[in-house]
Amino acid sequence: MKRVIYLTALILTGATTLISCRDTAEKETVIVKEVRVETEKAEPVEERKGILERTAQEVDKEVNKEVDKRIDEIGDDN
Repeated sequence: MKRVIYLTALILTGATTLISCRDTAEKETVIVKEVRVETEKAEPVEERKGILERTAQEVDKEVNKEVDKRIDEIGDDN
C-alpha cells in the first residue's frame, strides 16, 4: 500500500512539473504593408524649401561674395 501511495505521489509530482514548465505564450505576427502614394504634380525643389532655408541661401551667397572679395584683396601667397 505504501508503494502505491508513493508511486501515485511521484506520478502526480512528475505530471505537475512537466505541465507547469510548458511555454504557452503565443506569438503575434505583425503584417507590414507598403503603400505607394502618388501625387498629382511634383513640386519644384524651391517651393518645398521653407522661408528660413531660402533666406539662409541668400545670406550664404552674400557672405561668399564678401569672402571672395577679401581673398582677392589679400592676394595669393604662392
